Amino acid sequence: MDRYAVFGNPIGQSKSPFIHSQFALQCKQLMQYEAILAPADGFADSWRDFVASGGKGGNVTVPFKEQAYQLAEVLSARARQAGAVNTLYVNTAGQLCGDNTDGIGLVADLKRLGVSLAGCTVLLLGAGGASRGAIGPLLDAGVRQVVLANRTVSKAQTIAASFDSRLVACGLTDIPEQAYPLIINATSSGLTGSRPEIAATYLKQCQLAYDMVYGAQPTTFMQWAKQQGVPQQADGLGMLLAQAAAAFTIWRGVTPDIEPVMALLKKQLAG
Repeated sequence: MDRYAVFGNPIGQSKSPFIHSQFALQCKQLMQYEAILAPADGFADSWRDFVASGGKGGNVTVPFKEQAYQLAEVLSARARQAGAVNTLYVNTAGQLCGDNTDGIGLVADLKRLGVSLAGCTVLLLGAGGASRGAIGPLLDAGVRQVVLANRTVSKAQTIAASFDSRLVACGLTDIPEQAYPLIINATSSGLTGSRPEIAATYLKQCQLAYDMVYGAQPTTFMQWAKQQGVPQQADGLGMLLAQAAAAFTIWRGVTPDIEPVMALLKKQLAG
């Protein structure tokens, strides 16, 4: 039986084993998928041990995406752009290949939610790895401009240097005054019950406030957006499923339907 796994530290909270086991059942794939807690300084050894024992591919989560990037022998254009890898597999030539499905997972979920990305102006909050992985796929989807706002402006500017003029970097207090139909929170603020400190004025023409974090309840950012009159709010559960589905397709050559798995996960989260 083909073996796959997700590597992280911590890893106990990961939904990936459940998601991929559901995908395997749905697509009639004979495979197993497990969670592996890799030592903070031992990701490469954990991966090699896994492959030596028959592992075919894996997902990579915090804090190993950059280490996976360094380990991969062949990188996809998406992975190079993101500077991080969340999907690994060994090709027919025996080379370790690295890809990044986070950004295409985001775009797929935005389309599922009915967002028209072509010509859209996006305000993207936070300049961490989550943001960097999202920018390329957003631009590829036809977004007119991405305004990347971060507390530390230099961090946003460093990312902007890797892209063309459609990406504009700024601080949270000097965001250009214009309409943002789509605002994406790519910070981890939702994990601590807080939100990015931006002025409510930027939400005036927002149609969708999207938070990459997910949970049983709407995040603070989503609640705030609703209070400000934003018509639609969404969390990152759909993105999680869509990036997993993209990885599954890379490994198995078949694309699962995320909707029934999303319904099961929502039940789990609701307790």
